This record gives sequence, structure tokens and C-alpha cells, in this order.
Amino acid sequence: SPRFGRCGLAGVRILLIDENPERATVLAEALRGQGYDLVAQLAPRELSARRVQEIGPDVIIVDMESPSRDTIDSMRQINADQPRPVVMFVDQSDETMIQQAMQAGVSAYIIDGLNVNRVKPIVDVAIARFREFQALRDELQKTRATLNERKVIDRAKGLLMRERGLSEEEAYAALRKLAMDRQQRLAEVAENLIAFADLLKKK
Repeated sequence: SPRFGRCGLAGVRILLIDENPERATVLAEALRGQGYDLVAQLAPRELSARRVQEIGPDVIIVDMESPSRDTIDSMRQINADQPRPVVMFVDQSDETMIQQAMQAGVSAYIIDGLNVNRVKPIVDVAIARFREFQALRDELQKTRATLNERKVIDRAKGLLMRERGLSEEEAYAALRKLAMDRQQRLAEVAENLIAFADLLKKK
């Protein structure tokens, strides 16, 4: 995932996607002038998850008259594999395209084209939004993992209570002891116990 230096956003590695080579050259110079590190410049048809992985940008800037379905699909793929802030500047758009771009993981979608003077604040906000979204996503994943682990432990406890006639406290203590003896996590021991019980059932 993108790395942003401690010194703020100077030297942020930018991948520029532009369908117009002349406009891209002007924009590239302006971005460098604002302290960005322009690592590559591609046409929309050259954009793919594999190319992004090879280039390793911190931020992707897309500048086009109207976003194509292919570009949006590429963004969705990139965001699924290797999420990073994406800023899209378009001259014209409609509600459906805006919705699809946001669902594809675009951090900032700016209609009315690219004004060089507005790029820096927009990129800064896109990076901040991206970080916030990633933090929320990480938190959600952790919560889901914790809930799943709790369900597995409860199931293993139920198994011990039923098969060994233990109380809930005794079943939990037995699981904990097994986890400590094996130097494994409690959820791991619970999973193994359930898998073993399922195997015995099949026999």
C-alpha cells in the first residue's frame, strides 16, 4: 500500500493517466513544479493492475474528457488488489458514472477538468480521505475476525460440554490449557478441535 513520507506529502509518487499526450506533458511539468515525483505517464488503454504494481505509485491521477467503462473497471481491479488514492479529473460526467467511479474506489472525482492550481489541495484531501477509509476498513476487518473467532470458540466449548459433560467455565479452561500447552492461539485450538470432531463423525 502507498507510503507517505513523514515530511508530509512532498515527493509523493504520482502515476498520471491522460488520453491527451500534449495536455499530459503540460500537467506533468506542473506536478513536478509542485514537488510531486511523477513516476510514470500512461494512456487510459495502458492502465492495468499489473502496470500499477510495476510502477508502485502512491497516488493515481486520471485526467480525461469523460471516463470510460474500461477505465472505471481498471480502477475497481486496482483498488481490489492494491488500494491507493485515485483522483479523477473529467470534463463531463453523469450521475451513473460518478456513482460507478466512487464504487470503484476513486477518492476524489472532479468535474470541470483539471486546473493545475487546484491539484495540490485536491490530492492532499484525497490522500487524507483514503487514509481515513483504510483505517475504517482495517477496523471493520478486525471486528469481523474477532466475531468469527468468538463463534468458533463458542462452538468448541459447546462440543466439550456436550461430549465431556463439562460446564461452560470448565470447557473454556480446557481450551485455554490446550492452547497454552501447544503454544497456539485459542481460536486455532478451537478450530482444530471442531475439525477433529467433524472427522470422527464422518468415520
